[in-house]
Amino acid sequence: MSDQKKTTIATLQSYKRQGKKFGVLTCYDHTTARLMAESGVEVILVGDTYGEVCLGHSSTLPVRLDHLLTITEAVRRGAPDAFLMGDMPYLTYQVSPEEAIRNAGRFMADAGCDCVKLEVDRRLIKTVEALSAATIPVIAHLGLRPQSIHSHGGYRAQGKDAESALRLIEDAKLLEEAGVVGFLLEAVPTQVARMITENTTLPVIGCVAGPYCDGTVVVMHDMLGYSAGHPPRSVKRYADLHSILTGAFREYVDDLHSGQFPKEENGISMRDEEFEKLCAVLDDRNLRKLVQKKVVK
Repeated sequence: MSDQKKTTIATLQSYKRQGKKFGVLTCYDHTTARLMAESGVEVILVGDTYGEVCLGHSSTLPVRLDHLLTITEAVRRGAPDAFLMGDMPYLTYQVSPEEAIRNAGRFMADAGCDCVKLEVDRRLIKTVEALSAATIPVIAHLGLRPQSIHSHGGYRAQGKDAESALRLIEDAKLLEEAGVVGFLLEAVPTQVARMITENTTLPVIGCVAGPYCDGTVVVMHDMLGYSAGHPPRSVKRYADLHSILTGAFREYVDDLHSGQFPKEENGISMRDEEFEKLCAVLDDRNLRKLVQKKVVK
């Protein structure tokens, strides 16, 4: 990041101790990552939301590991000093701890991530322990877990009743003991998010989880106003790129239709002497009819 040192997990832990909030945005390409780095975004998540907002799928489930790794490498090149989270796609870590280590290791070694994010609960404790033992930092994604939408019955807030809220709090404690380096809480009540945040030394990132988490993540397309997928109603919109982009596209098409673009000045011209040489050669070959008699300048 410009004018900043590399952001690490120690940086985020220090922010928490200081009570300093940090920003988290999703990103899926090198150019946008560079702009985020220049703007001071501390944490970037290469999320499997790519499947919805960029590929047009109705969920995150179809995202493939190799594809996401390629994108993550590009984002790292654009933002070398940001804290980079790689989102583990569906079925890349649920099958076995060994497979989870192998796939997560690619995010770390090949894509240059600082950690991986897994949608987990107490049932995947052994996987988290195995990754931690393999020196792979894990952010535990709790609450609404988009890869589990069929189990949840759709995109629904989690922990809204006392029983399920208690289970979330217990899961967070168990996962902390298993070695995670932080949490991402999605679509959980503000009260529950606050309890978890204030009872751990680990950084907690909220996603529609209220103001008390240490950081907040939003999907870039949602906050810029040209989203697809399932944008949460509560996300603040910072720009309306839908109107800006469609306006620019319409103006371009109108210019083409009306002949306003391209003009001769938008093209490339030969020097007069080179064009005359070309015409002379074509005259010799009786091909002059292929070019204009007037020299194009």
